[in-house]
Amino acid sequence: MSKRKGKCIVICAGDLTLGEVPVGEEDFVIAVDGGLSYCGILNVEPDLILGDFDSVSEQEALAIEKLEQQIPERILRLPCEKDDTDTLAALKEGLKRGYTDFRIYAGTGGRFDHTLANIQCLIYLKNRGATGYLVDGTGMMLIIKNEAVHFQAGLEGYLSLFSLVEESRGITIEGMKYSLEHAVIRNDFPVGISNEFIGEAAAIAVEDGTLVCMIAYT
Repeated sequence: MSKRKGKCIVICAGDLTLGEVPVGEEDFVIAVDGGLSYCGILNVEPDLILGDFDSVSEQEALAIEKLEQQIPERILRLPCEKDDTDTLAALKEGLKRGYTDFRIYAGTGGRFDHTLANIQCLIYLKNRGATGYLVDGTGMMLIIKNEAVHFQAGLEGYLSLFSLVEESRGITIEGMKYSLEHAVIRNDFPVGISNEFIGEAAAIAVEDGTLVCMIAYT
């Protein structure tokens, strides 16, 4: 499957903390289970509705059944008992269709285990050559693995880094309030919390390791 130019936008059933989701003509929108109700709030038309539908309302369940009869290619019904979470199944579907740039909305909040599962989904994408962002109304999360990530000048807010492996090595931070050069961040000491953007172009590099980068805008 060739790479797609647009983004795969995945709307989940966590906390919805924003009022709009930008969708371009080349983007592909997947509503995940109860995230279908958020599509109505956001005025977004999903290209695919996916899930075991255990968290949809009775009215939505009837609407899904009707769509299954009319346009079955837009519905992907999953079994309730399965290894993949609904979100991971959606990401696999996006990868299968050639997308490498993913935006996951309403994927945080609610149950802690669901949020952690979605962070692991970001690692799943990274390990398969794709990039994913967990986005909410106050910031976003992304995975940095054996690479450098750059941020444009003018950003405001906080940035925290946490190692997802025992040790992430060779970490360099430039253009932020607290800089590092070839440092080590361990998964049992949260030294990377609450760095600050200072208006400059910034960069974070890790030579060997996997970090979750959490950004909170102000």
